[in-house]
Amino acid sequence: MNGKRGFTLIELLVVIAIIALLMSIMMPALARVKKQSQSVACRARLKQWGLLFKLYTDDYDGYFNEGWGYGDHHPGGSGEMGLYLNALRPYYKDNWEMLKCPTATRVVQNENDWGTFKSWFRDVDLPGGGEYRYIGSYGINSWTNYMIKDRGARPVANFWKTAVNVKNPDTVPVLGDATWHDAWPWETDQPVAHPFDFGWESPGTTDEMNHFNIDRHSGFVNFAMMDWSVRYVGLKELWTLRWHRNWERGPAGEYRPSPWTTAGGVMSVDWPQWMRRYKDY
Repeated sequence: MNGKRGFTLIELLVVIAIIALLMSIMMPALARVKKQSQSVACRARLKQWGLLFKLYTDDYDGYFNEGWGYGDHHPGGSGEMGLYLNALRPYYKDNWEMLKCPTATRVVQNENDWGTFKSWFRDVDLPGGGEYRYIGSYGINSWTNYMIKDRGARPVANFWKTAVNVKNPDTVPVLGDATWHDAWPWETDQPVAHPFDFGWESPGTTDEMNHFNIDRHSGFVNFAMMDWSVRYVGLKELWTLRWHRNWERGPAGEYRPSPWTTAGGVMSVDWPQWMRRYKDY
């Protein structure tokens, strides 16, 4: 008689239960590792963008792309033609993955479908004629644009225009995680009460900070700065960055800190509930 014996049903169930328990412990850790690796990949991609912007500004005497002021530089041209998506296309050479954060690659279906981890799309006029549907999940600080006239309520004096002779360029954001391809943040922009209150496209000319104020990397977003470095930026820290030339200056040039900074008097309880757990600046 063979003396070998197999597992009993009870023993198999115990083994399966142990494996299931181990998986339940490991899955959150694996998910965190995946998010961390995606964030690292995002910063690496933005590092490449920093290099591309440097190459562009070096080739154009230090100036950034014209943005919506393209028609002022090129009569007859539409503003869309000057967007960074077109201007830097010869540098990223149709490498479309460059336009997307690795955590936000699924494309929105319409204006009601946007989300923190989704890519925007926009049909943009091309300088050579026609248009192209760009898809991405990064947005430019449009105050960097080489503007030569006021753009509505946005005074030309606020635009950086150039990367040359800028003091503390490591405090000036250029491109980062966003729900739309461009935005003009103001010091007084209010954070949204709920993460999905602002959204895709352009809801207006105020509170555009919320295109960047998204919880994409566990309380942080990634940004390429004007010194071409890349770093994490805390969500509340967004209000401390120098988005335009006259950031935190009053009408007479006096220092006037953003009301959404500790220097401006904001308290932890003033922030929306979803942001209160994050670091103050």
